[in-house]
Amino acid sequence: MATKADRTRQYIVEQTASVFNVKGFAGTSLTDMMEVTGLTKGSIYGNFKNKDEVAVAAFEHNFQKVSDYIRGKMDERETAIEKLLVYPETYRNFSKLSFLSNGCPIANTSTEADDTHPQLKEKANKALTYWRNSVEKLLRAGIKNDEIKPEINILEFTSILTALIQGAMLHAKSSGKINYLNASMNYLESMIRELKK
Repeated sequence: MATKADRTRQYIVEQTASVFNVKGFAGTSLTDMMEVTGLTKGSIYGNFKNKDEVAVAAFEHNFQKVSDYIRGKMDERETAIEKLLVYPETYRNFSKLSFLSNGCPIANTSTEADDTHPQLKEKANKALTYWRNSVEKLLRAGIKNDEIKPEINILEFTSILTALIQGAMLHAKSSGKINYLNASMNYLESMIRELKK
């Protein structure tokens, strides 16, 4: 059973997660954290050493929400192709999903933390590696189950999938136009369907 301290830490993470995803580490102030949680500085820093620790926990929370959603949708599908199609379906509708409406946590965090926050940069890199590995594992399973053409270049396909999604999300968020995102997701969907054996 979770202790009161555990519940308070979780509450702080859940409440600040979207703020960090929108404003980034540098843009999120202690005042922002206090406002969104309704807690005092002492309550926040009584549960976390500093803002860095809250930011890292918030990133992990944000990434976990995206991962859990995608995994849940994939669990409803039978074939590797159907599971891969969850990606364009999810990101095409990102603005309707509360945990993605402010942008992808990997892209948002990577962009800001690249030269400014090594710990967050490492977390974002690990999340991206986890994502790539998940896609590669799914492709290999599809080849093994005779659902996907065995001659595909797994590294190339995985790189294109992740880059296409990240680039399309960035473009949609910066331009405010969804047509570029939809065009990219249409292309990704075609790429996935062409994998079918």
